[in-house]
Order: sequence, then structure tokens, then C-alpha cells
Amino acid sequence: MSLLEVRNLSKSFGDAVVLDGVSFDVEECQAKVIMGPSGCGKSSLLRCLNRLIEPSSGSIVFDGSNVTQPGFDVRLLRQQIGFVFQNFGLYRHLTVLQNVTLALRKVKNMAAREANDRARYELERVGMAERHDAYPAALSGGQSQRVAIARALAMDPRLVLFDEPTSSLDPIRAREVVTMINQLHRGGVTILCVTHDISLARGIADRIVFLSGGRVRAEDSFEGLLQNDLEDVRDFFGCRD
Repeated sequence: MSLLEVRNLSKSFGDAVVLDGVSFDVEECQAKVIMGPSGCGKSSLLRCLNRLIEPSSGSIVFDGSNVTQPGFDVRLLRQQIGFVFQNFGLYRHLTVLQNVTLALRKVKNMAAREANDRARYELERVGMAERHDAYPAALSGGQSQRVAIARALAMDPRLVLFDEPTSSLDPIRAREVVTMINQLHRGGVTILCVTHDISLARGIADRIVFLSGGRVRAEDSFEGLLQNDLEDVRDFFGCRD
């Protein structure tokens, strides 16, 4: 059984259909990437997966439980699925350490000392332990991304969602994020990443889901998608005869 099973997932905002019958799986310890043109529903899909927005129809089964059924504990789900936001989502009035410990204390009810120890471990893991007392305004984009990753990992999730993790970074910092995500993957972290960055996808993905018009048009390895005959896939990946 897959860790995550998405079946016929649809989402509409009024008359606008953003997701239209999306289905795919994520296996334990897999790194899967979702790609597609702007406006194809990639980010909305991620937000449906941990119920930041509610799907219109379809099902999401995580670790054997249908998380879209009425009464499912969304707080429990979000403890198991970490989310690294495109804009980092750090609280500007909190230090780096406080940003990472917040959910540990408020959601997992950890004592302050235990939460601090856990946060420092994850900050060390992403190379940010020395900036533990800095505020987000004093951090670069790459540093903020590292803190956001540490915050997600501190909850010990089964799956980490990344929404465009390199979109606001320069090429050097983007390569650092690719290296970090690969290190997490090799360490056994299951990853689902939305990106338009072909270099990132090629660097981290076991499999790529290509989304267009709110639908899954193809799923394959990066090399397999380069050989795909669908016109929209070929156009996106710049395939040549």
C-alpha cells in the first residue's frame, strides 16, 4: 500500500475548475515531483493534501486512512504531513528557534526544553544552528528556506510537501536546496515537491507527475517524459525530435 493515494481529486472555485479528477500515488521514501504550466493547479493540489483547502470531490488516503472523510482530525494529519511554503511562512516577530519550536509546543505539547533540543537538532541538520537567535528579516532567502525546512522536519512527519522551494532563490542558493532535499531523501524522508524548475526536478525526482489543465497528463521518470509524444508534455520539457 502506498503512503499517499490520491483518487479522482477535484477542486473548483466557483465556476473555475482547478483540479479535475487527479489521481496518483506516493510510495514510502519516494521523491516525487509535480510539474506543469502556471495555473495548472499544482499549488492548490498540495493545499488539498493537508486540508488547507477542501477538495470538492475525490479522496485522499494517507497511511491507510481516508483524510477527506467527515470528522477526520486535521491536526493529526498536519503533524504527519510537513509543508514548506513558497514564501517560507516564517513568523517575523519570532526568532529562528521560536519559529521551529512553536508547533512543537502548541501542537505536540512538548516542554520548552525538549522543544528547544529538537529544534536545535533540526537547525543543525540544515546548517542554521548558529542563527538560532536571528529574526527572519535578518535572513537571506536561502537561510529562510532552511529554517522553513527545519520547522517541517521538527514535527517528524511521514511526508514533506515542498511548494516551489527554489522560486525566490538565486541559482547558487537553488542548488543548495537541491542538495539539501537530496540529503533528506537519502535519509529516508518521503518528499512531494511542486516546482516549475526543471533542474530541481531532474535533480531530486524518482518520478514526475505532469499536470496540465487540472489533469494528470503523464507520469514517468524525467528521461521518460523527454520521450513522451503528447504535445503539451513535449512543449513544457522542450523536447526535440
